[in-house]
Amino acid sequence: MLPDSLVIGTRRSRLALWQAGYVRQLLQKACPGLTITLQCVTTRGDRIIDRPLSAIGGKGLFTEEIERGLYGHTLDLAVHSLKDMPSELPDGLILAAVPARGNEKDAFVSRRYQSLSDLPRGAVVGTSSLRRKAQLLHLRPDLTVSDLRGNVDTRLSRLDDGDYDAIILAAAGLIRLGLSDRITSLLPPDQFLPAAGQGALAIEARSDDEPVLRLLQAIHDERTAAAVTAERACAAAIGGSCQIPAGAFASWQGGDLVLRAFIASPDGRTCLNRQATAPAADARKLGYELGKDMLAGGGEALLRSLRTTIKGDTL
Repeated sequence: MLPDSLVIGTRRSRLALWQAGYVRQLLQKACPGLTITLQCVTTRGDRIIDRPLSAIGGKGLFTEEIERGLYGHTLDLAVHSLKDMPSELPDGLILAAVPARGNEKDAFVSRRYQSLSDLPRGAVVGTSSLRRKAQLLHLRPDLTVSDLRGNVDTRLSRLDDGDYDAIILAAAGLIRLGLSDRITSLLPPDQFLPAAGQGALAIEARSDDEPVLRLLQAIHDERTAAAVTAERACAAAIGGSCQIPAGAFASWQGGDLVLRAFIASPDGRTCLNRQATAPAADARKLGYELGKDMLAGGGEALLRSLRTTIKGDTL
């Protein structure tokens, strides 16, 4: 028997509320008459905004408090940006559904310059992501990359105030908030790899909640799920977190998935790129094996160096 009401957990930001509202619309279209309430939760990642994500912990910063609501049965499901979710979920919780993916690309946003290549030497680019910083410096080592935290509106305001010459944001977030006009140009994945799962939404639920799991299948997209499964398996194989500059993106080629991934040093000087193809049915294996191939091809030594740096910065 399907449930007649649900409580969805979400962060409080405008983007998070849009995403939860979008999932509510999908569910109510699939199951007319279903009553759905949104419940806002403040996460640790929302509270700490004066330090880079890499300095306050890995992924899970935006999910842990919401997951407590799932465990406590005050929430029936949770909606997250998939790129913010850890590769491994806590016991008793699962990635129950993934709707069709939005735009996976990163967006270059500037009031004065049309593209990354147009920026003058020494231009200041804002981002809080080590992945974006490493790729920016790999492509343009002459740039200055400065930390930028806060929600989408806050980041755009700081750009408009002149704190930065450009900023890098997820295109999907701008599009979902009706801010497509702020996108100056899109950074193609063959030059600038997104985070694993970027542009996709994740619906998390209790693994034993059969009525909710059955309901969620109505909005699950198999093609998106296969692609992000490969990406997340690759991230898990290399130990991906906010503290590691890494990215992965899987595209479709007929019935196959083409997975591209990278690991880099924070300064962008070292950047390991790999690509592999496999049938979509082998998505998890594809990601895992590509991740292990990257580690064997120099990634393990790079990660050891990164961990030493992180440990030294923490002391």
